[in-house]
Amino acid sequence: MRRPRRTFSPEFRAKVALAALKGDKTVVELAEQFELHPNQIIQFRQHAVENMAGLFAKEGASKPSGPSETDLKVLHAKIGQLTLENDFLEGALSKAGLLSAKR
Repeated sequence: MRRPRRTFSPEFRAKVALAALKGDKTVVELAEQFELHPNQIIQFRQHAVENMAGLFAKEGASKPSGPSETDLKVLHAKIGQLTLENDFLEGALSKAGLLSAKR
């Protein structure tokens, strides 16, 4: 019978990746120690190496989390303007009989 699928915490993945990066033991020895398949250890190590540069990135150089407060005000104003224009055009088209009945 198969073992149910396991999920690993980020802490466990980091622990395995650090052990793999140290190079004290072979991947097979680490696989036996952590009860994982060797491919998983290799994947954890590759993921750690690929994302390691992000750890040393400057705080200001990180991606912005979202639009700023002023951007939000401008966007909300634009949404209001477009809604108003749509309502006006919908009323004008319905009066002219050009608006489809499906709406």
